[in-house]
Amino acid sequence: MYTGAGIIKIYAGSTGRPFAEKMCAYLGTQLGDAETIKFSEGNIFVRINESIRDKDVYLVQPIGRQPNDEFVEILFWIDAFKRASANSVTVIVPYFSYAKGDKKDEPRVSIRARVCADCIESAGADRFITMDLHAPQVQGFFKIPVDHLYAKSLLCEYIRRQGLVDDNLVVVSPDAGSAKRAREYATELGCPVAIGDKMRSGHDENAKVLEIIGEVAGKNCLVIDDFSISGGTLVDVSRGLKEKGANHVFAALSHNVLSAKGIQKIEESPLEFVVSTDTLECPDAGLSSKIRFISAAPMFAQAVKIVHDRTSMSSLFEQRVNKRMMDMSFMDQPTLLKD
Repeated sequence: MYTGAGIIKIYAGSTGRPFAEKMCAYLGTQLGDAETIKFSEGNIFVRINESIRDKDVYLVQPIGRQPNDEFVEILFWIDAFKRASANSVTVIVPYFSYAKGDKKDEPRVSIRARVCADCIESAGADRFITMDLHAPQVQGFFKIPVDHLYAKSLLCEYIRRQGLVDDNLVVVSPDAGSAKRAREYATELGCPVAIGDKMRSGHDENAKVLEIIGEVAGKNCLVIDDFSISGGTLVDVSRGLKEKGANHVFAALSHNVLSAKGIQKIEESPLEFVVSTDTLECPDAGLSSKIRFISAAPMFAQAVKIVHDRTSMSSLFEQRVNKRMMDMSFMDQPTLLKD
């Protein structure tokens, strides 16, 4: 069992249990005894069923499918932990939906990510851990330490294990805004980049891809994005790539936020698979055999170990992910693509 510098306790919010259990499996510890009760009128009640006095507490709760309830529940948990005399409270949000609200980009709107950061701090959190924020600058909204993890090493390793890293591989950014992320993946995989030209109307989740910039004819194309909700952009890009003569087209997402309709679009598209981490549960994943997952839980568990041991988080980025952590990240090994 892993105990680190002190006594560690991992707890799960109402939507964080599967992810937290995987973290505990990696660390060789038991999930803490606590419960969330939601009353018929929507009122949320949280309760810790054991002593946590002087313990280092880690709460796991994504903010994604029901972001408002999930966020408020986090605040209640922080308050409960602090009132129960926890030594420290670290909030682990594998997927942080409100990171999209990082700026005032039109008149009379809220900067939602800043509001969330202020509330989490005010409730008493000591640290915040997350992965692939839509807007990385959101880290600066917090005054407490923020550990920002990256899915790149996991997703690139998946592509390697599929035998897809060769001279025919091209990393594709669905739009100019994701070009920096795509270049990072291309550098890791040692391949060129192509970029889609996308147009979105207001806050519409659907966007139209107008053009593909780059050489993709006869290539195997890996479309990279941090998340997808409607699936529209992924599908448009895949069709555009096929029209340009691409051989195989597949996609990698940091977070799978796809709706049932989005998954159905993927199933009917030229995409051969969409792989993502499991930072957010995807209840409709069974609608398509093209949806695949690798687990980010071991990486988060390793981050907890680093925090608890008071060592450097940069070790996660300075070297290739250790073999045990990587092996535990892969839940399935689908068959390779065929020509």
